[in-house]
Amino acid sequence: MDEILLEEQRVLEDKRKLIKNEINFKSNRLEEVATKLSQLVKEVKGSYSVEKETFKVLKESLEKEIGNYTEAINNPYFGRIDFKENGNFEETIYIGKNGISNTKDVEEIVVDWRAPVADLYYSGTSKESYYKSPKGIIEGKLETKRKFLFNNDEIEKVFDEAIDQIMVSGEEGKELVDEFLKINLEANTGKKLKEVVSTIQKEQNEIIRWPKNLPIIVQGSAGSGKTTIALHRLAYLIYRYNENLKGEDILVLAPNKLFLNYISDILPSLDVSEVKQNTFEDLMLSKLKIKLEVYDKDKKIKQILNEKDEFKKKLILNSSKVKGTLVYKKMLERFIKLIEHISFDIKDIRVKEEVLFDKKYIEKLYKNDFKMHPINKRKDEIKKYLQLNLKNKVEVTLAAIDEKYDFKVLEIKREHKDIEKRRKFLIDIYDERDMLKESVKKNAKREFNAYFKEWKSINSSDLYKEFFNNEELFDSATAGRIPKVLEQYMKSEFDNNIKNNIIDEDDLAPLYYIKILIDGISDEERFKHIVVDEVQDYSMFQLDVIRNLAIGNSLTLVGDLAQGIYYYKGINSWDELIKDVFNSEATYVQLSQSYRSTVEIIDFASKVLNSQNLNIKECKPVLRHGEKPKIIEVKIEEEYVTEIENIIKLLKENNKSSMAVITKDDKEANNFYRILQKNSKYKFGIVTEKNDKCEEDFLIIPSYLTKGLEFDCTILLNPSEDSYSESLLDKKLLYVSLTRALHMEFIIKLDSITKLI
Repeated sequence: MDEILLEEQRVLEDKRKLIKNEINFKSNRLEEVATKLSQLVKEVKGSYSVEKETFKVLKESLEKEIGNYTEAINNPYFGRIDFKENGNFEETIYIGKNGISNTKDVEEIVVDWRAPVADLYYSGTSKESYYKSPKGIIEGKLETKRKFLFNNDEIEKVFDEAIDQIMVSGEEGKELVDEFLKINLEANTGKKLKEVVSTIQKEQNEIIRWPKNLPIIVQGSAGSGKTTIALHRLAYLIYRYNENLKGEDILVLAPNKLFLNYISDILPSLDVSEVKQNTFEDLMLSKLKIKLEVYDKDKKIKQILNEKDEFKKKLILNSSKVKGTLVYKKMLERFIKLIEHISFDIKDIRVKEEVLFDKKYIEKLYKNDFKMHPINKRKDEIKKYLQLNLKNKVEVTLAAIDEKYDFKVLEIKREHKDIEKRRKFLIDIYDERDMLKESVKKNAKREFNAYFKEWKSINSSDLYKEFFNNEELFDSATAGRIPKVLEQYMKSEFDNNIKNNIIDEDDLAPLYYIKILIDGISDEERFKHIVVDEVQDYSMFQLDVIRNLAIGNSLTLVGDLAQGIYYYKGINSWDELIKDVFNSEATYVQLSQSYRSTVEIIDFASKVLNSQNLNIKECKPVLRHGEKPKIIEVKIEEEYVTEIENIIKLLKENNKSSMAVITKDDKEANNFYRILQKNSKYKFGIVTEKNDKCEEDFLIIPSYLTKGLEFDCTILLNPSEDSYSESLLDKKLLYVSLTRALHMEFIIKLDSITKLI
């Protein structure tokens, strides 16, 4: 055993002793805190107590630290750096998933991977290096960068950078391939996304540590780790901005519930809790407070794939396209402006026949003085403003009543010479005046409040229905930019959906934007940071709405134009997104490396990628080789089962577990599922758009539901010329399907294979 490995094993034992001492110390402290907290609970008897809350927080903190330290004992760290700061001594730093401190000596036993100095492990070189700390730039020399491979809780191998790396020749000259990374990737098995803090690469690290105050858009091809980066970035941001950024301040938007389940383990494993994870449609339903069945994008793409009538298909595509544009957003803004001026029947605020505030004055406040407020907020603002003047208005009204009745008294005195008659009339007129004044004084506040109670707020659902159903308003708002045949389709589609308690996902962003226009949006409704995965599948309008929900435009957006299967409404150009949604104030980064698949699998898929003619640079695979994707020919459908069972046997021989049979659509998936149920000895699960999880190792899944997922092995089922034509949608679906495999890929063909492969 070499000297370096022996020395590192001695260090490991020393570190473990220190960690155990810390666990004992904190466990004893926890007992003391728990005892004190129990006493305080008895003393305050349910009442609020600052001291009780302080001890409660302290107890939770100690429990969390003890849990982290206990988990860390076996594999406390994964890396080491030796850094000599300029003008200072060389320091040896061990880096792990969680920071571990020595309370007695106030020293770091293990440094958290998110700490400033840990940046050197990911991005430093053996030359002059630096890192950014709260004190400023720390410069020095990185003497050693070491990585540890653990096996059965012991160090199996040590990797020193620039010693255990393989030099390969690439298109752009010499490139370094990390042997430590290769070993970890080869051991990777796909069922759920896992944390990768030990193998984060330089380009990934730079994105993870990017400041949170501006949007960052990450283009990464299949397997580039963009989802993993985005979620690790959350862990970093919470660590970096811990004083004002908590898990509950963050939102992760994922394409579907199946994908949410796929990423569900990674945030807890990074010690990040309470992050809100949702789909766009469920987020919108909760914001709109409506309970309707959503006709989501997966149902729509299924409809598009199955629709034989080309004219009907064109209407479906164009309806989605229009509703996703920022032009449609402008149309809705014009519609709301029209509604502002025609839909409110403003009346006087009266007590009896006395006018406290006349309608022209209230209308002026509504249309001019308070027009900066959203429509539904104006009522409250006008009420508050008038309330300040109510007392004075009552006094002015009472004075006006006195003046009016003084005139009546003069008339009576002039008209009635008979003293008795005049006295009787005067008594009556004074009584009438006093009763009216008393009524004004007594009822002014009640009538004032009743007026504003009757002033009903409008809601976004009713307005959106009005938009489609009021032909005059629709024509004015759209300015004739929507062709009549498409307009009629959009209106009938919306009406039919509403009658069946359905809302198209394409209508959710418009609905919520109307809500923003009429109700406004407060910081309490927004998030301090939002991560959007598969961002290419969102429309410009949807992303504009999401931008409204992010305080300070703090967003991480990750996607891949090559996988934009909802191309008819989604993003086709990052430049357009940056310019039109973010006003040219966003950072764009393109990942250059692919980590998921072997070189052979990526090379096989590259033909389909290149056929899309996208203006993006193709990611280069990590130098990890495997078998070339194999094309297996069968004569009859029954032979599918035999071939798949042979592949499962091979999968198990290679100690892999997860496999997906990928079909073009759900109809083919259901048919093949029945065949396997009847003829195979293995148990298969089938994935539909309704799935939120799939526990089976072997799955049958339509192509459009595989996005973002990965499997040890994939089998593409009969990708014939009929199934995958030269259309843009088919190219994207095929590319997605061919880039899901980690280690092995097969194509079983019954008919002639598509020319795209």
